[in-house]
Amino acid sequence: MTLKLQVKERLQLIKKTLQILVMGTILWLSFSNHWFSRALAADEQMAQAIANAQISADTAYMLICSALVLLMTPGLAFFYGGFVGKRNILNTLMMSFVLMGIVGVSWIIWGYSLSFAPGLPFIGGLQWFLLNGVGLDTTGYLGTSAPAEVTTYAGTIPHLAFMMYQGMFAIITPALISGAIVERVSFRAYVLFVLLWSTFVYCPVAHMVWGKGGFLGLYGGMGALDFAGGIVVHITCAVSALVAAWMIGPRTKYPQSLSAPHSVPFIILGAGLLWFGWFGFNAGSALAANGVATYAFINTNTGAAAGTITWLLLEVFLRGKPTAVGAATGAIAGLAGITPAAGFVEPKAALLMGSIIAVCCFYAISLKVKLQFDDSLDTFPVHGIAGTLGALMTGIFATTAVNPSGADGLLRGNFNQFLVQLAAVVIVYVISAVGTFVLLKILEATVGLRPTPDAEIRGMDITEHGEEGYSEEFTGTSS
Repeated sequence: MTLKLQVKERLQLIKKTLQILVMGTILWLSFSNHWFSRALAADEQMAQAIANAQISADTAYMLICSALVLLMTPGLAFFYGGFVGKRNILNTLMMSFVLMGIVGVSWIIWGYSLSFAPGLPFIGGLQWFLLNGVGLDTTGYLGTSAPAEVTTYAGTIPHLAFMMYQGMFAIITPALISGAIVERVSFRAYVLFVLLWSTFVYCPVAHMVWGKGGFLGLYGGMGALDFAGGIVVHITCAVSALVAAWMIGPRTKYPQSLSAPHSVPFIILGAGLLWFGWFGFNAGSALAANGVATYAFINTNTGAAAGTITWLLLEVFLRGKPTAVGAATGAIAGLAGITPAAGFVEPKAALLMGSIIAVCCFYAISLKVKLQFDDSLDTFPVHGIAGTLGALMTGIFATTAVNPSGADGLLRGNFNQFLVQLAAVVIVYVISAVGTFVLLKILEATVGLRPTPDAEIRGMDITEHGEEGYSEEFTGTSS
């Protein structure tokens, strides 16, 4: 009996021990599961907080860059304004400033949709007309059209921020054309022209190079590299400026009697504002505050600096003295040239590009003077030559070590990329030239392109705007 009791007691002890172990295990599992759940939730919250912080930081960066690009348009107004006679200063300033109003409206209504909405290979659709469907979403707004893997243009900024940034490019591009035709074009004709040009030339080219499914670009096209607008901005505006200057004809007194720049300080001020704003133009085209933006920022300054010094050295060796106008022009040449390559090349390439392009632009201006072609403020010799050479040299110096989303160029063994760049340049030359020719022919037949010769001599400020830049009485003599 005693033995049976002992066995029974031991069994009960074992049972209680097992019960305690089971309960402990259950409690431990419950606690562990709760702890792991909380840890997992904390990790998810941390990841979301990091993502939100990145969106906030990149959005702030892009809004600042947008403002910098907009500042370039008044900068361009001063740069161009310094070159013209004092009786045409207001008209020249207005030819840039008015674009902030014209394209500022048209971009919202139809320009952005035609440029960046998924559509045809040559033009975007109208589904984003009046910004319908354009909101604060950062991804998914491009839908499932080919290429299906591209669902956003910039994954860490709102769609609206991307739209506004691109709008600043659309504003300054047609303003650049004015440099070739200042002092002789009707302001009414100019306003109609830039509105039509931004719609029928700029929007299709922007879509083909930068839009999803565009014929020339990286999002389902040929694969042309244009980081910040060497093709979309500088080639389109410069080729169009060349055609416009040819169709409108030279100034009434060209080349017999031409005035010197009326305000070199305006030229330097404008160039400085352009240089400053160009950091938003190029570094902002990374669409995020990241390593690619850093390269673009450095390359922008390097290209501009190389262009400035090279131009001054050419003036010293060939003409005896360095000029302020030369320094400003060299800087703009370097900036325009590095634009397509800014986020694809190393700084040493930017140094070389800035110098080579400055030399070519310097001699292009000299050739223009010898040919007596009245591209008044050298739009094509500077922006056209720089944009073209910059786009082609991008196909030589580009490297995925700087930007994995780009491509290697000729020096990295990819000769095909150079051929792609060349093809894109030729195609955009043709589109820009033909589009400009057709638009100007239509305007010439309807509203006319030029004021009377007497109005040109009196000055565009008083005849086109009824006001004077410097409160002087106009007597009909040139200045």
